[in-house]
Amino acid sequence: MTYRPSPEDFLKLADPLRRELLAHCYRMLGSVHDAEDLVQETYLRAWRGYAGFEGRSSLRTWLYRIATTACLTAIDSRGRRPLPTGLGAPSAEATTPLTERPEVPWLEPVPDVMVGAGADDPAQIVTSRESIRLALVAALQHLPPRQRAILILRDVLRWRAAEVAEVLQTTTAAVNSGLQRARAQLSEVSPSLDDPVEPLPPEQRERLERYVAAFESYDVAAIVELFTEDAIWEMPPYPTWYQGAETIGRLIEANCPAKRPGDLRLVPVSANGQPAFGMYLLRGEAYHAFALPVLTLAREGVSHVAMFFDLSLFDTFGLPRTLPTRDRAFAKK
Repeated sequence: MTYRPSPEDFLKLADPLRRELLAHCYRMLGSVHDAEDLVQETYLRAWRGYAGFEGRSSLRTWLYRIATTACLTAIDSRGRRPLPTGLGAPSAEATTPLTERPEVPWLEPVPDVMVGAGADDPAQIVTSRESIRLALVAALQHLPPRQRAILILRDVLRWRAAEVAEVLQTTTAAVNSGLQRARAQLSEVSPSLDDPVEPLPPEQRERLERYVAAFESYDVAAIVELFTEDAIWEMPPYPTWYQGAETIGRLIEANCPAKRPGDLRLVPVSANGQPAFGMYLLRGEAYHAFALPVLTLAREGVSHVAMFFDLSLFDTFGLPRTLPTRDRAFAKK
């Protein structure tokens, strides 16, 4: 009698792979919401076809094939997701009013916990902080879709060329050629794929504490001191971006709706293996969700801030939309 695997077998074997598949789809698509949809589609397709799965490849390889194919189809219809830094040169006009581009499908950050990027996670080899950092995911968006898939499978997941060829239903020669072209396009991305991501040293943790204190006390001079000289600040859905600590300071003074100590509150989270915050703005008798900044730290200071204004990200990160005031007297100064 021939053994036929049951749907229950599939769920038991496939469920432990869910977070790494989510990380894979996120790297491909640049959107945590789209990645969740594609993982659900992957599991639905696999569940429906599991009775015919003959085990000629591993279940993991089979699921990656389904997920990658679904992602490539999605990219064809939805296009890439950029950050403002991928669209042009920095703006020198830090004091002019900002104009949104809501029609652009902007890159989204992802919570570490959703893709298993915690330091003690057993799947860290495929969902490490290094492999989901914002600069890498943003750079991947500029690659043609198949080159993007090849680079992720070969350099991030460390698959052999023959395994990648099986997933993409192509030849090893085509995989090696595509990988070479993809690496050439990403050669300017820093840090490289081989650079380790270490836990924050004490001086960096202290710098983050100063960052929170500077914003919550609305001390623009103190904020500027925390940035590197050539730091970058970008704010999707606003297409303009800014470079230089002094320019960032002028931008904050001119365009930030906070004006006094206590107007802002920052709640720490972790996104893309990087420090991030839920930022809240005081309106009336409560703090309301305002933005979600993701920070890149260099030895000399904060080198990059991507400030995301999509408030649905607060739900994604498990953050409340409102917070009570901690100290009414301080908040109203």
